[in-house]
Amino acid sequence: MSGNGALTPGLRGRLAKIEERYDELGRLMADPATTADPARIRSVGKELADLGPVVETVRALRQAERKQREAKELTDGGDADLRDLAREEVVEATEAIARLGARLRSQLVPRDPLDEKSVIVELRAGEGGEEAALFALDLYRMYSRYAERHRWKTEILSQSSSEKGGFKEVIFRVSGKGAYSKLKFESGVHRVQRVPSTEAQGRIHTSTATVAVLPEAEEVDLEIRDEDLKIDVYRAAGHGGQGVNTTDSAVRITHLPTGEVVICQDERSQLKNKAKAMTVLRARLLARMREERDAEESSARRAQIGRGERAEKMRTYNFPQDRLTDKRLGYNLSNLERRMDGEIDELIDALSQQDEADRLSRLEEDGA
Repeated sequence: MSGNGALTPGLRGRLAKIEERYDELGRLMADPATTADPARIRSVGKELADLGPVVETVRALRQAERKQREAKELTDGGDADLRDLAREEVVEATEAIARLGARLRSQLVPRDPLDEKSVIVELRAGEGGEEAALFALDLYRMYSRYAERHRWKTEILSQSSSEKGGFKEVIFRVSGKGAYSKLKFESGVHRVQRVPSTEAQGRIHTSTATVAVLPEAEEVDLEIRDEDLKIDVYRAAGHGGQGVNTTDSAVRITHLPTGEVVICQDERSQLKNKAKAMTVLRARLLARMREERDAEESSARRAQIGRGERAEKMRTYNFPQDRLTDKRLGYNLSNLERRMDGEIDELIDALSQQDEADRLSRLEEDGA
């Protein structure tokens, strides 16, 4: 595609491949070998339908570019009326090219195949002792309220409480269609600046908590072999080390090839603890697989899932100044009390739009 440079060479190369594939699929649909196989018809038909809107936009854009070129040639002609008409056509075609180019870009941004999944969120208190644990509890409440607003269900899989009722660590599931598409931008180190309720002098303290958001993996997403697991059972311990019950219900699962360890001891049933531990392990392994794949592909930006501890401080909640600062955005948000009550749609939508713009710019650079 030529003309006004609306599309980079990388995108043009990608579009040529899409058109070739679309034409090939059209031929396959008419092939007797395809029409005789219902599963094949469905598969080819779906891919054809998925590519259709992109190809339609590409062809409309090509037509607008052709119109623009032809009109530009006429603006140099001798007939004054024809020149004026041609100038109008150039303007119309240029506007159409800009509009179709924008539509094409949004159609081309690759969708994350994991977006529709539920998530496992791992929250851990960082620097700041008891105040960090109370902040981890506040973050847990924020995500729970956010999930409620979206009619998603939350369930704690594992927790370790601090002396004053905060969370040293809490792992919970948020079940709902599209939960990962929204919450995946929350991974990283969250920092709070405020006067702790435990502080008599009224001094501002800084504490941190780490958040890791993992797409929930189903058994079909990856295979975990029994021989790769070491499963230990022992008696669950409560506060101060006293036994929670008299049976060996606590479960520790170690995935030998990766060294991932998951412990669940909240339930009185060993089976339930094992099921919850496997849910967390599957999510961690799926996240690890994706991280490794992204590293191999030398992605311009590493996936945000993965261990929250490794991420830099990406957000600050400054209570004295009623300000939420996310370093990925170029502006701050106020009304911290509302944000902590789960009103974070504005923030998440802004991060989502920025992510889409980032992925598009990578697409334009490499045409891959």
